[in-house]
Amino acid sequence: MAEKKGQNYLHGAAILGAGVVIMKILGFIYKVPIANIIGDDGYSLFLVTYNVYNVFLTLSTAGLPIALSRMISQANAEGRPAQAKRTFQVAWWTFLVIGLACTLVMFFFNSFLADSIMHNPPAALSIRAMAPAVLLVCMVSAYRGYCQGYGNMIPTTVGQVLEVLVKVVVGLALAGLVMSMDLGKEVGSAAAIFGVSVGSLAALAYMWYYKRTIDREEPPAYTDRPDSHKRIFRRFMRIGIPIALGSSVLAILNLVDSSLCMDRLQSAAGFSLHEAQVLFGAYGKAQTLFNLPAAVITPLTISIVPAITAAIARGDDDGATRISEDSMRIAAVLSLPMGVGLAVMAKPIIGGLFRVTHESGPALLAILGVASFFVCLVLMENAILQASGKEMLPMYSMIAGGLVKIAVNWFLVADPRINIYGAPIGTLVSYLVMFVMNFIFMCVVLDKNPRLRVIVLRPLLCSLLMGACAWAVYGIAAHFIGDAGRIQMLACLAAAILAAVAVYLVSAIVLRTVTQEDMRLIPGGIRLARRLHMR
Repeated sequence: MAEKKGQNYLHGAAILGAGVVIMKILGFIYKVPIANIIGDDGYSLFLVTYNVYNVFLTLSTAGLPIALSRMISQANAEGRPAQAKRTFQVAWWTFLVIGLACTLVMFFFNSFLADSIMHNPPAALSIRAMAPAVLLVCMVSAYRGYCQGYGNMIPTTVGQVLEVLVKVVVGLALAGLVMSMDLGKEVGSAAAIFGVSVGSLAALAYMWYYKRTIDREEPPAYTDRPDSHKRIFRRFMRIGIPIALGSSVLAILNLVDSSLCMDRLQSAAGFSLHEAQVLFGAYGKAQTLFNLPAAVITPLTISIVPAITAAIARGDDDGATRISEDSMRIAAVLSLPMGVGLAVMAKPIIGGLFRVTHESGPALLAILGVASFFVCLVLMENAILQASGKEMLPMYSMIAGGLVKIAVNWFLVADPRINIYGAPIGTLVSYLVMFVMNFIFMCVVLDKNPRLRVIVLRPLLCSLLMGACAWAVYGIAAHFIGDAGRIQMLACLAAAILAAVAVYLVSAIVLRTVTQEDMRLIPGGIRLARRLHMR
């Protein structure tokens, strides 16, 4: 792994980010056709299964890869290759045991999870089809955490792209085959979801082969004496459990969101099971798009953890503080325009991508678009606090936000006039609470307080200009070519997006939202900065 140490945290984020772009394109090729094939009610089964899966996956992998990354990064900074090797061995067996336990629960208790927990009994078969993926992804996470600890993001990116590519091919092929045989949406959803398990198996095979190849090419010289297995395990769990609990709050939040929505729509708002499935399916389609900004930010959160940990291990507190504030600012630069774009262009995005959907879709996406900005900043705040050794603090803020979400859902979704619109409102309010609490924690914990004005003000101004441009260009294009059909709507949307991107880039350069110093940190950035006459 020695040759990869030269990657700084933004180089690593850029590598992961490139993978995210590819994965999201493939993800659209997977989820959008699936939604069009099985409809809103069938898509509710798909979404319910993913929410159940995410809880088990988060419980088993959320904090432990970060803990492994931190421990490997520290061992590497201290010149202890034997310590790094033993740490990985302990983590590998831990992931195996936890992943196997979670898989067995999903496989054998699928009916209980679908009926009693999610109030959507037809999802049972999909939950069982998803079960093997938990164990497989757990094992993949061990290898990813190891590589990320050395600052090497390439295998993670390649493995993720391979996983999604296989998932798309297998999932779409199986779903199409099942639906052509008229076996029903319940089986169609399960067939599509089984592609996730096959994709995870492909990723595990790649990561195992990659590490084996590296170990053969670069046999390390073990001159240090590693800690005992017991001591490493205790530290691994001491770091990982608080992070896992905090991250699990978000997954549990989505699970509670699904369960409460289905329950309150039926028991309080008076909708039938089918009507509730249609409403929740429309919400699920909006959530698919809502998750895009967070997916773009996640690579940066992964990269900064070992970077901040290594800086602290070297005694470079100023460097750790600089990385933290730069990361928050870059997160705002990336997430604000995406959030504004989703909110302003919600109607053509939903109408253009999905063949048939409930009329509530655009409004749901508009609310979630605003919420997506706070989600991205919360993810970045969590990573900074976790890397600084304050793993418990994000858990407190996410528990508070989760309680707010439950309360808002309970009352708003039950109102027949508000119904499913209460769910994205609850999401927005809950993440706003998390953001404020985390920011207060950062001001208390960090040596230098993050400057919120520097982080948000200029990206916000650029994003508002971009949003106004997108709205105007879409209106002009629709006036001349119309937007009654999906193709026309997508054509108008494409024109609006192109104009919006140009406006955002120009305004970001003019207002110095992104500087030449920032561009130095990404591959080839300084040459691009000179061509754009950035200062």
